[in-house]
Amino acid sequence: MPLLEIEDLHVEFPTQGGVMHAVEGVSLTLDEGEVLGIVGESGSGKSVTMMALMGLIPFPGRVRARTLRFAGHDLLGISDRERRRLVGKDMAMIFQEPTTSLNPCFTVGWQLVEALRLHSPLDKASAKKRAIELLEQVGIPAAHTRMNDYPHQMSGGMNQRVMIAMAISCNPRLLIADEPTTALDVTIQAQILDLLRALQKERGMALVLITHNMGVVSEMARRVAVMYAGQVMEQRPVAQLFSDPQHPYTEALLSALPERGPSGHRLATIPGVVPGIFDRPAGCLFAPRCAYATAHSLAVRPELKDWKDGQVRCHYPLGDPTRQERIEQDTPVKIEAVS
Repeated sequence: MPLLEIEDLHVEFPTQGGVMHAVEGVSLTLDEGEVLGIVGESGSGKSVTMMALMGLIPFPGRVRARTLRFAGHDLLGISDRERRRLVGKDMAMIFQEPTTSLNPCFTVGWQLVEALRLHSPLDKASAKKRAIELLEQVGIPAAHTRMNDYPHQMSGGMNQRVMIAMAISCNPRLLIADEPTTALDVTIQAQILDLLRALQKERGMALVLITHNMGVVSEMARRVAVMYAGQVMEQRPVAQLFSDPQHPYTEALLSALPERGPSGHRLATIPGVVPGIFDRPAGCLFAPRCAYATAHSLAVRPELKDWKDGQVRCHYPLGDPTRQERIEQDTPVKIEAVS
């Protein structure tokens, strides 16, 4: 049985202008010890999907799913008390911005000790000793002294290491890292990724890595889910996805990588923007920006289907030998996307 099962997850936010479908029909699974990368542009629903799993969608947001299960626990039916026992202990999350996730009114040591005492039977002295060990494990020098520092006295990279220490403090079975290297310089980014990779292998925990950096995914993940406008567009093993993308959106993302483009030329871009509440297409959500759009794809919403060694949500997968013929039959449409 998979450690994590998500089937047909929807997250909706009612607004005065209508319902915003932040996540629409997402299905994912994750095995023990597996690393899953979730990629896509900002606004594609990556973080919201994992926040729904953690029970962090604020009112008036609504979460519904056919299945939302972690380690045998039905996350749709458990009580708040049961969820609090899971979150932070068996299931932990590293948030995108550490300086807003740590409480500025308390030292980092106090916050680490508090997390340990909440989820383990350690007394105060033992929890403090364990907190120092965790800070040392994530590479913070003079950990004993740093225990007395407030978040504002530490750099962004150090705060991120504190967040990682807090997340792994209770040996979680699942660690969710939401853009763990955002706003960090390149050297610190590499250090944080190396640290996450080492901790994942050492502890055998499952890892979900949320990012818009395809290079990070290629180094870290075993399997990749590509999200767009709240839907999973493609989900395949990382090597196959990078060498042979099947969805036009995945192809466009990979084409935008500097190493994929010809030397001396401008980087490839995807015209237009992710659709919002007022411009959500009736058909394929990517069709208004797709180079292969047809009248059919603009009108009919594709389903996520098994394809090759994974899944794809497209009327015309790139590896389909009949795709060009079918595109011509369905009347190609020239898209005038707004940048």
